[in-house]
Parts: sequence; structure tokens; C-alpha cells
Amino acid sequence: MTAASPRSALAIAVVFPDLLGTYGDGGNGLVLARRAAWRGIDVDLVQADSGRPLPSADLYCIGGGEDGPQVRAATALIAEGTIRRSFDQGAVVLGVCAGYQLLGQRFPDSADRSQDGLGLLDVTTRKGTGPRAVGEVIAESLPEAPRLPGGRILPPLTGFENHGGVTVLGPAARPVGRVVAGVGNGGGDGTEGAWSDRVVGTYLHGPLLARNPDLADLLLGWAIAPGGSDRPLDPLDDAAELALRTERLTSVPRTGRAGLVRRLIGRRA
Repeated sequence: MTAASPRSALAIAVVFPDLLGTYGDGGNGLVLARRAAWRGIDVDLVQADSGRPLPSADLYCIGGGEDGPQVRAATALIAEGTIRRSFDQGAVVLGVCAGYQLLGQRFPDSADRSQDGLGLLDVTTRKGTGPRAVGEVIAESLPEAPRLPGGRILPPLTGFENHGGVTVLGPAARPVGRVVAGVGNGGGDGTEGAWSDRVVGTYLHGPLLARNPDLADLLLGWAIAPGGSDRPLDPLDDAAELALRTERLTSVPRTGRAGLVRRLIGRRA
């Protein structure tokens, strides 16, 4: 729980699902809540619609949406400041697609005007000039990606991207993965996503955490022990989740990558 919170239950907020719910990313909040509850952790999952005060929470999930709702969401979140205050007190934040972009310094609106982001990630997004990035993605973990307890690396991330933005990382942000199929950040360095401290951003839908349960547990671990803990969460039976991962990994066009994809399917940190 956050350092300043007296809550007995883990509070998870899905941020503005009425604005940023286009791609089903609200499922990330449900995945987190279920994986916590299956371990006997009391959970309060809130669908925090726009137009009302955003609640204080231990973990925020921000999803994807269209340009206009993205600007409205960023403007409201900056003005009311709850996510920034909660983050300063130890909260964890996950942003996907539009949510990823608005966690950064700047992002474009539909007219290509630069808009302020929340500044929780040192990334800047601009409109791309090439084809829209649409399709399945595999991103292999990099050494600078966040680590699981015991220093274990995250297994490769799998997801579906649908974006026209190009996101460039600044010096205070680190990439989550290296793209081996798909586009990812699109800035020419082959990276996907960004993270810093307790904030993770990515272009991967799916929902992301249904397809990547180790990342879900990493975020839960950060939220449950804000001061830092190297103790892994109790294990779960992830047979169904691993079957989904295998199905999605094998669905990716793998011309010239057959051996790599076979290796990724069998790899679990």
C-alpha cells in the first residue's frame, strides 16, 4: 500500500475507462485484482470514470483511446493532480498506448499540436510519418528492463499494437524490451515501452497483463511493498495464461525468426 495510506485493501484504479477504454485495456485492472485476490490479498478495484474526482489508489491502470479523449484525460489528470500525488507517496502506474503517451512529457493531438503530459516518464511522442503500426508484437527483455524478485528477467512481452505515434525515450527512462516482431516505440532504436521507478508504459494491448502474467506480478509486488522487497509473490497456476502466451507467440509472422520464436515460447524466467 502507499506510504501515506491507512487502507487495509490494495486499491487498484482503472483511470477514465469512459475516455480511455477503446481497446479493452481495462482488463489490466481486472487481471491485477484477480491475481491479488487469488493470493488472499484484499482488493478494492475501482472503475474511475471521468467527471468525478479520481480516487487515491496504490496502482493505477491507464488505457488506450482516441486523440480527443486522450487530450481530455491528460488535461483533467494534470489539473486535479491525484496520480502525481499518489505516485509521490509510492503508487504504481501502468500506461498503455494513449495512456503511455500521456504519462510522458509531450504528445500530439489530432491536429499535430503538442500537448502536455503528466511527466511521470521521460518520453516524448510525435506523430509518425510512415504507416500506422498495427499487429502483433514480441519484445524481448533488455538488461535494463525491470527485474523480477531474485534478479530474474521478465519473459518476452507479447501484445497487439495499434498506434500512429513515435515515442522517443529521454535519459531518465529505460526501455522495457527490444522488438523482435512488430514496431514498438518506432523511434528507430528497436525498443518497446519505457519505465522509470514505479511507472511502466507500453504500446501493447491484449490486454497486456492477461498475456504477460509475470509483468502483472511485478506491478503487484511494487504496489504491495512500496519500499522494495525481493520476496516473490506466492505462485499461481498459470497454465491457462501460458497457453494464451503460446498461442499468441505462434501467431506472429515469423519469416526468418522461426528459431527465435520457438526459443521465446519455451522461455519463462
